[in-house]
Amino acid sequence: MVLLIDNPASDAHATPAGHPEQVARMAAIRDVLADPFFDDLMREEAPVADEADLLLCHSRAYVDRIRDAIPEAGPRALDPDTFVAPGSWEAAMRGVGGVLRAVDAVLTGETERAFVASRPPGHHAETATPMGFCLFGNVALGAKHALERHGLDRVAVVDFDVHHGNGTQNLLWNEPRALFFSSHQMPLWPGTGAPGEKGASGNVVNLPLSPGSGSEEMRRVYEERVFTQLKGWKPQLILISAGFDAHTADPLANLNWSTKDYSWLTTRLCEIADSVSGGRVVSALEGGYDLTALAASVAAHVAGLMERER
Repeated sequence: MVLLIDNPASDAHATPAGHPEQVARMAAIRDVLADPFFDDLMREEAPVADEADLLLCHSRAYVDRIRDAIPEAGPRALDPDTFVAPGSWEAAMRGVGGVLRAVDAVLTGETERAFVASRPPGHHAETATPMGFCLFGNVALGAKHALERHGLDRVAVVDFDVHHGNGTQNLLWNEPRALFFSSHQMPLWPGTGAPGEKGASGNVVNLPLSPGSGSEEMRRVYEERVFTQLKGWKPQLILISAGFDAHTADPLANLNWSTKDYSWLTTRLCEIADSVSGGRVVSALEGGYDLTALAASVAAHVAGLMERER
């Protein structure tokens, strides 16, 4: 069984007209997941996280700064790319809460796998810096929640967004119990993610992909680097930063992945989870800005989590 956690508060996280990280992203995802093909999903709304949950990765001063930045009317720019609106605090807190709820559900045996459909995304938010549309490190917080509160010894985070997961890298840099993989186009914003960035204990694996490359390069890198290390690491939980902006139709980058690539990648990660972590997988939405490609890719990803062919 797969748990789908939706965050209706995402709809109140408004960005300026023309901004790629738009409210319509969630509508596209909800529409495609309303198909009868997905009727077997367990469905919940994301709960609100406690501020104490944020302190697993972020400082109190940073949490206060973001809360105090929420405008009475908006949107308001935190940097040239990252905005907050009157509804952004609840959206972000439910985004974190949704990931923590998914981790709880998977680790207590309520379900094997979960997908959290929420915005704003999280993988660019650093310890004390919002950036790249992101406010809090949703997936990194989920990893720390699993380690600190569920007593796990080893977790893995796989980030296949087209942009480097600099925030997750920053938040988990000093965490030897978390193995972090990021595949991403390079060169591309934010300019981090070189192979030499390895984490304090060699727990960071950056896998740059060439602009214009597609399925062949991606599948080779994952087969040779990610899957092999995952099997050796034997994580007790696999978390996925599921960005769909490596799709060939996405306007923000230049990789040429297809919808079938997301199906293949999800299926392979689930097979590895079945062999090393009791099938336990938690995935959370990151990027993906062409609405048609986003919807199709999310559908392929969730079908893969369900171990069904779509």
